Amino acid sequence: MAVFWKPMAAGLLLTVSLTLLGWGVEVQGGTQAKKVVSGEATVYLGQDRDIWRPIIHTASNLSDISSIKSTFQLRTFDPEGAIFYGDTKNGDDWFVLGLKDGLPLMQFSIGGNHVSAEGGPQLNDGKWHKLEVSNQNNFVILDVDGSKGLVVGMGGPSKQTEEVQTGELRLALGGILIDKEKMMIQFDPKMDGCVREGSWLNLRAPWEVEVEELWPCYQDIIPGSFFPGTGFAVLNTSVFPVEDGKGVNIEFRGNFTLMHGTILSIRAPGQEIMLTLMADNNTQEVTLTFGSEKISMKSDDLKKLVIIFEEEMLQVLEVRAKFQGLQIKSVRNSGFLTTWRNGRIAFGGLLGEGEDNVGSQFLTGCLEMIQVMGRDLDLDLTVKHPSIVSHSCPA
Repeated sequence: MAVFWKPMAAGLLLTVSLTLLGWGVEVQGGTQAKKVVSGEATVYLGQDRDIWRPIIHTASNLSDISSIKSTFQLRTFDPEGAIFYGDTKNGDDWFVLGLKDGLPLMQFSIGGNHVSAEGGPQLNDGKWHKLEVSNQNNFVILDVDGSKGLVVGMGGPSKQTEEVQTGELRLALGGILIDKEKMMIQFDPKMDGCVREGSWLNLRAPWEVEVEELWPCYQDIIPGSFFPGTGFAVLNTSVFPVEDGKGVNIEFRGNFTLMHGTILSIRAPGQEIMLTLMADNNTQEVTLTFGSEKISMKSDDLKKLVIIFEEEMLQVLEVRAKFQGLQIKSVRNSGFLTTWRNGRIAFGGLLGEGEDNVGSQFLTGCLEMIQVMGRDLDLDLTVKHPSIVSHSCPA
């Protein structure tokens, strides 16, 4: 695919050849090279960067705009994040499209009037959806897969909207170009999702890349949390309070034969590691170590693993393709519940001795589900290594 644009200063016609995968090329602008991609490129929105910083962005003169419609495809399991942003007047008038609770969320400000609306179909189902954003007769319209998804009125026409617009239009994906405090509804902008086949107004100019290299989008994905073996996710166990007389249960689902490294570790400050759960894809075993107790399980057809801690008892439930088994260990005076109330829990790595989140023996693999105390755990709520993908795994 070839994209053409004309730099205003040089007045030269420059041709940029982009690969079919949408990877960028470097263009010399002054003394510093910048990477650009086509607006049709496939872009992963969850790439590590400053949390509100866009992945790619572009700009054009308003006088060059002849279409008021943008279309693109979106795929995600993530319920929340920023997708598409646009502004004029250096951010005085702006528009943001994102997801919150899996539903489309539109926010915009025009001439000092702020509007927000949430609704339409659930989009975080892991399927590709075609989205179309347009402006028709003082309404902003979001169509999803050919049907009306969300329609928001901007009020009556103002003198500003009737005037011939001049100046610059800016567009961005995966972030915003204004202070986040200007938005009426706050949300977590980082989205584990992909955008492709974008047609942005009638613009053909390339988009500037804000990161060193664009991360790829996997062809097929499944829901889960993907650990590439470079870091872990940590949080305080106190966020999961234990009621008197009740225990703690932690549940994992996934293909344990493909995992290698530390799935889980629990530690209290100044103490030795109390518990580890390790997977070894060489021996095809999963091993739970709790103090001096050790439970080893074959991982070949293991589908779900539930660990239940009570005051003086440890239970491990194995759910396999054709049967399930329960192992029970007596653990008198273990001090586990005290550690739980004051400790830290790590997913995907072995906790170090200090409290600086230094770990080791990191997990490679996909945890399709993590539940603590009967609640699904969203790793976006933890302190995690930027390489961990919270909501999807390669299929």
